[in-house]
Amino acid sequence: MRRAARIDLNDKQRRELERLAKSPTSPVRAARRARMVLSAAQGLTNLQIAQQLGVNVNSVSLWRRRFVVEGVETLVRDRPGRGRKASIPREKIAEVVRRTTTETPPGRTHWSRASMAAAVGVSESTIGRIWKANGLRPHRTVTFKLSNDRQFAEKLEDIVGLYLSPPEHAVVFSIDEKSQIQALDRTQPGLPIKKGRAGTMTHDYKRHGTTTLFAALNVLTGAVLGDCHPAHTHVEWLKFLRRIERETPAGLEIHVICDNYSTHKHAKVKAWLAKRPRFHVHFTPTSASWLNMVERFFRDITENAIRRGVFTSVHDLIEAIDAYLIEHNRAPKPFIWTASASDILAKVLRAREALDTRLRALAARQC
Repeated sequence: MRRAARIDLNDKQRRELERLAKSPTSPVRAARRARMVLSAAQGLTNLQIAQQLGVNVNSVSLWRRRFVVEGVETLVRDRPGRGRKASIPREKIAEVVRRTTTETPPGRTHWSRASMAAAVGVSESTIGRIWKANGLRPHRTVTFKLSNDRQFAEKLEDIVGLYLSPPEHAVVFSIDEKSQIQALDRTQPGLPIKKGRAGTMTHDYKRHGTTTLFAALNVLTGAVLGDCHPAHTHVEWLKFLRRIERETPAGLEIHVICDNYSTHKHAKVKAWLAKRPRFHVHFTPTSASWLNMVERFFRDITENAIRRGVFTSVHDLIEAIDAYLIEHNRAPKPFIWTASASDILAKVLRAREALDTRLRALAARQC
C-alpha cells in the first residue's frame, strides 16, 4: 500500500499557507489546496481531508505530493493543459477579483455582473464565470453579531458544558419566549397544491392579534413544555417557572438556560428563585441568542406550523401551537450539540480580529 507523503512545515511555509487559505482574494482552488496541505501537516489521512473539504481523495494525494516536491508555489498555479487556452488574461481575472472584494461601483452598494462588465471591459457571462470560479457572490450578504459580553468565554464554557455533559440527577432546560406571534388571516382563500402547481396564498393578510409562546426544551430528551400568554412580563415568566417546578420530579436539580431579557432578572423572579435552591439559572452572553438551543425549536415550529398558517383568531393560533407541541412530544428527538466551547471561541476570536481589521481600515480611509 502506498504511503501518503509526509509533510513537515517550517514557520515560513505555515504562514504562507495560512495566508493563502484565508485571503479573500485568493482563487478558490488555491485556497482549497492550501487547506489540504495544512490538514496533512496535522496528521490527517488523505481520506479524512477529502471528507472534510468535500473533494476527491485522489486530488488530495496529488497536491500533497506536488507540495512535497515543489513547495507552496505549485498550489497557486495550474499546469498547462491540452485544451483551448483561456481567452481572458490572468491580469484581467485578478482585476475582477480585486475590485469585487475591495471596491464598490459609484453610487451603489455592490457589484452586479453588468456594472462589473462595464467597468473592466469584458462580457457579463465572463464576469459570472470568474465569480463562480473564485467563489464570489456580491449580491449576497450574511448577517452577524459579535457579543461584547466581558464574561463571554466563561458563559460559553458553562452552557456548552451543560449541553455536552449534563449533570447527573438534574434536568437541563433551554428556555425562551417567542413573542409577538401574529394570528394572520389571508384576504382571499388560497388554492390547494395539485399536480403541476404549488399551493397558493395571497401576499396580503388580516391581523387578528398576537400571542407569546413560552417554551422549555429538555436538552436531554428533546421534549418541550410550552405555554401561550398574551404578554411576556415577569408575571408570565413566573407562571412558567412554576409549571416547570411542578412537572419536574422533586429529587432532580433544575438547570435553566435563558437570555438576559430584563423579565428574567426581575426582583420578584430573583426572590422566587432564592427560595428554591434546586433552580440554577445560566444566562447566555449578551447578543448570543444562538447559544440557546430552544431557538432551534422555534425555527421548526415557525416553518412547520405558523408561517404558512391561516388563523382567524388568536384562539386558532394557540390551538395550532398546542397541536404542534403535542405531536412533537409524541416522539421527541433531542437536538445534538456538536461544537466544543474552544472551537466556538476560536471562531469568535477570528471574527473579532477580522472586524477589528475592517474598522482600522475604515478609520484609516477617513483620515
